[in-house]
Amino acid sequence: MGKSAGTAKPQGEVAKLSRGFGLLAVLGVILVVAGLVGLVYTGVATLTSMLLFGWLLLIGGVIGLLHAVQARHTNFFWLGVVVAALNIAAGVVVLKTPEAAAEALTMFAALLFLTGGVFRLVGSLVVRGPQFGWTLVQGAFGLLLGILVLGTWPSSSQYVIGTFFSLSLLFDGLGLIATGYGGRRIVGMVSDRLAGEEEAGAGGTGERPPSKPVQPE
Repeated sequence: MGKSAGTAKPQGEVAKLSRGFGLLAVLGVILVVAGLVGLVYTGVATLTSMLLFGWLLLIGGVIGLLHAVQARHTNFFWLGVVVAALNIAAGVVVLKTPEAAAEALTMFAALLFLTGGVFRLVGSLVVRGPQFGWTLVQGAFGLLLGILVLGTWPSSSQYVIGTFFSLSLLFDGLGLIATGYGGRRIVGMVSDRLAGEEEAGAGGTGERPPSKPVQPE
């Protein structure tokens, strides 16, 4: 009785893990579908990402302000209030003017690509380490991408942020699908092994027949 209850508990945990990995895979499929839709409708994805970003700033600012009020007797009270106020103000601005916020973020992203590409190119040419070719390609790609985005700005702000947001959803979804599928495979292997051990244990509990005594000659 105790042995069957002991084996039922690991089987229940295995089933719970399998369901958890299955939910991860389902969430991954949803993210992949959302990423593909965002890649088709990049303008809608840009606007959606800006609105989400604004709400995150606003909610984070409110939560930060509540934490600052709770810690009003500490030395970091005013710093927390200032940071929370900046987050709230930025969230309100982004929510009121998402198009202008997208243009500003696109400009910032283009400058990041340009500076990152230049530093990678210069660093690869100066250091010439074992990853010289890969670093050179990364620097050239970043520089080219920054030039393309900056050359078509501000019209590029209508699709750049949405494209990056959709690609992030797509790759995150693929990662969750791979994790869920691999996890379910591992859980299935563990379940089969537990079942095999249970069958072996059940087969080994039978009483052995008594051996006949050896008669002396």
